[in-house]
Amino acid sequence: MSTRTLVHLLRHGEVHNPDGILYGRLPGFHLSERGRAQAETVAKSLVDNDVVAVVASPLQRAQETATPIAAAHGVDIVTEDRLIEADNRFEGTRFGVGDGALRRPANWPLMRDPFTPSWGEPYLRIAHRMLAAAHRARELAAGHEAVCVSHQLPIWTLRRYLLGQRLWHDPRRRQCALASLTTLEFTDQELTGLRYREPAGAGDPRVTGA
Repeated sequence: MSTRTLVHLLRHGEVHNPDGILYGRLPGFHLSERGRAQAETVAKSLVDNDVVAVVASPLQRAQETATPIAAAHGVDIVTEDRLIEADNRFEGTRFGVGDGALRRPANWPLMRDPFTPSWGEPYLRIAHRMLAAAHRARELAAGHEAVCVSHQLPIWTLRRYLLGQRLWHDPRRRQCALASLTTLEFTDQELTGLRYREPAGAGDPRVTGA
C-alpha cells in the first residue's frame, strides 16, 4: 500500500529591517510585529492538518515563524541547516543601482554571470540541498504532514527544479510571498503534486524586508 505524505514549504514572515539591507544569513534579524501575526495566521490555518514534524532553517526569522506551528501540534522544532537562506556576496548591504551596492564599480564584476549566479550560492546547489531537506522531512512525517520553514529563494529554486524549469529567473516574478505555503505531495518517495497558497494574505515578494 502506498504512503501519501505532504511537505509544506513555508516562507518565513515579514522581518524587522528598517534599514532595508540584504540580511541574508546575518544573525539578529527577527520577525516584525506583522511577521509574528503572519506566523500565527499560518499556524491557525494548519491547526486541523495532520502535522507531525516542524523543521526550520537555523536563522532566527525561520525559527520564530515555526514556533506557533510547532506549539499548535505539540512537537519540537527540528533545525535543518539545508533550509537556510542562500549565500550572497551582497549580504549586509543595501542592494540597488541608485542608492546601494551597485553604485560601487568594485562590485560590478560580481554581476558578470546571472545564470550561476556569480554573486552567490549556485542555484543548482540550492536546489539539491533543499530537495534533500524536503526528503528528510518526508521521512520524518511519513504518512502524515511536515512543515519546513525556509526562505524565498531556496523555496522558489526548488520549485523550479522540481518542475523542470531553468533555475535562473527574474526575482520580481517569484510566486513565493511572505508566509506562503508551497506544498509538495509525495506518494512513497515520488513527487505526485505541487500547489501554492497564501494563508496570511497576498503579498508582493519584491517588498524590502521580505
